[in-house]
Amino acid sequence: MIVFALVTVVALAQRNPPLRLLKTTSLPGFEDCDFDHFVADFKGNRLLLAAEGHKAVEVFDLRTGIHLRSITGLGEPHAVVYLADSNRFVVSHEAGHPGAGMFSLVSGVTYKITDTIKFSHDGADDAVCDPARKYCYVSEHRVVGAREVLLYVIDMGNFKHIGDITLPGNRAEAMAIEHSGNRLFVNLTGAEEVGVVDLKTRQVIARWPVPETHAPVALALDEANHRLFTAGRNPDRLIVFDTDSGKVVASLPCVGQSDDISYDAARKRVYVSGEGSTSVFEQGDADHYEHLAEIPTASYGSTSLFVPELNRLYIALSAGKHSGKQEPETKVGLMIFQTQP
Repeated sequence: MIVFALVTVVALAQRNPPLRLLKTTSLPGFEDCDFDHFVADFKGNRLLLAAEGHKAVEVFDLRTGIHLRSITGLGEPHAVVYLADSNRFVVSHEAGHPGAGMFSLVSGVTYKITDTIKFSHDGADDAVCDPARKYCYVSEHRVVGAREVLLYVIDMGNFKHIGDITLPGNRAEAMAIEHSGNRLFVNLTGAEEVGVVDLKTRQVIARWPVPETHAPVALALDEANHRLFTAGRNPDRLIVFDTDSGKVVASLPCVGQSDDISYDAARKRVYVSGEGSTSVFEQGDADHYEHLAEIPTASYGSTSLFVPELNRLYIALSAGKHSGKQEPETKVGLMIFQTQP
């Protein structure tokens, strides 16, 4: 009976996929470009995508997917955060190789860079902003051989670098801020752990080992149910933590080379984007998850963003040149999927 039930669930998911492709925007001239993370400006109807290979932030129409413009002069962007209260956005990027990290403030009206912070340490990687405290946190980029990695603390009131948070390991990736408390969660990829930072004391207060997998990169938070989702590689698994206890409550196989996770609170789903597909999981309750479907995308479609206001999942298709596996037929562009009941 169990086997029959599983087969039935998979068959239904294939006939009624949880995501439907609406549009693919091809990007001629971007064949050598790798993309990183992106963010949505819902009121301004914009999607902002970090384009490392073109040293720019690409701007798309949020609803149609049409490419609108490139914002240049940003080194190698890794993350973009939109500041809705001031119609500005910030970009973490590298100044070059070798070169220190940079964090730039960009006008959402003129698209001009209005200010830049230059860090004295290695490059800048991921970034997350806390609108309640008016701080942004930027992770140091891949310090080879180091035993510690920094989170730069930026006061957004005066756009100043006011301090650092020291993390264990040599690489910190995705982050998520708890809005009902004072914690920041961060993938300590070099240490194979999730770190928990107290934002009041700016100290690491817990380190949760990530089991059964390596190199945890993607991260998402279900704050209502006190659950944190991370995904690792080799083997490729989705790991679910209880944020009250730090215990692992679920572990499931997922797509390989994942780089982003999104939680769909309305449908109780988790989307993990990776190499060639997006894994979709259904949350039965806080401790139980079921694999619904593998939605085909394309090679190097690892970075993604779920926009709940539109019930859409956006996936960036990179050239994959950093992997050393680029092929002539590699698709480069933007895919837009609509959620289905």
